[in-house]
Amino acid sequence: MDQVDCVVVGAGVVGLAVARALALQGREVLVLEAANAFGTGTSSRNSEVIHAGIYYAPGSLKAVLCVQGRALLYDYCQARGISHRRCGKLIVATTSAQVAQLQGIAEQARRNGVADLVMLSAEEARQIEPQLVCEAALLSPSTGILDSHGLMLALLGDLENAGGVLAPNSPLEGALVGPSAIELHAADGTRLQARTVVNAAGLQAPALAARFAGLDPQFVPQAFYAKGNYFTLATRAPFSHLIYPVPQAAGLGVHLTLDLGGQAKFGPDVQWVDGSDDLTVDPARGDGFYAEVRKYWPGLQDGALLPGYAGIRPKISGPGEPARDFMIQTQRDHGVPGLVNLFGIESPGLTSCLAIADMVAKQLESDPN
Repeated sequence: MDQVDCVVVGAGVVGLAVARALALQGREVLVLEAANAFGTGTSSRNSEVIHAGIYYAPGSLKAVLCVQGRALLYDYCQARGISHRRCGKLIVATTSAQVAQLQGIAEQARRNGVADLVMLSAEEARQIEPQLVCEAALLSPSTGILDSHGLMLALLGDLENAGGVLAPNSPLEGALVGPSAIELHAADGTRLQARTVVNAAGLQAPALAARFAGLDPQFVPQAFYAKGNYFTLATRAPFSHLIYPVPQAAGLGVHLTLDLGGQAKFGPDVQWVDGSDDLTVDPARGDGFYAEVRKYWPGLQDGALLPGYAGIRPKISGPGEPARDFMIQTQRDHGVPGLVNLFGIESPGLTSCLAIADMVAKQLESDPN
């Protein structure tokens, strides 16, 4: 049976970042990816936003790793020449009742270490975005956008330069955990023994963990799937900042984001689905987008929104439940030497990827086994 030091399962942005961090420690790293290429799942179906760290509960992994990850990500993009722009974001209150919510958001952000938010009056917001209609807004100068594919290419390049290997078309059937190694069973019959396994399978992470014989099922959370649909703007957007409404229950509302070419898209909405396969965008859902967007941009014309793409949030909390924090599960949690499970790595997972990778690498270094 072949043996390898570290196996990372999943070649999304978090899996690649973790694999890179482990390889840079001098460890032998193999990345197993079920698809035929890296980054084909959630990592390529999101808003490509570098989040500041505003919304998350103070002290949570989402808050801490987003703030850390944002700084690391800007530095990494600059050093590697990855296309990005610190364009800033406006969080807008479209009713007088929401103005107080902006104050609460600003206070929570301050507790998270985000100290650069600026409260704007309606007039001040219109001075920087003339097409915007709101009662007040919060300006987040640290929010930005990036080329997520370019980021993943750079992470993969660093991994391979450090001796790591990516193996696409390598789905896993399951594993058997032992006292000193984990035996992985590939779908093609291959068996591989690894000292360290990082389950970074995203949407499939809970299902994969459930197939690890010897891992107590109580440590595997239930997976929920919140589909997010995006619609693109047929014309050029009259905005230079990202525009976000006050957050909704399961997401951040139907917001306007820009790509690096200036093209605007709206979304994602929240559509609870039963699995991770349905990525089609129903054009009829655009009807609801018009109403939401016109709360802050009444100039949006009929017929201007075109079905774009959809992504699935890898949630571990269901409809009507409070959003759960990132779950970074190690031997200290489940008792299995060398196993790390990454569950519920939804937004701000992209922003946090380098900080998550550092945390996993450090925890494995201090693993008692």
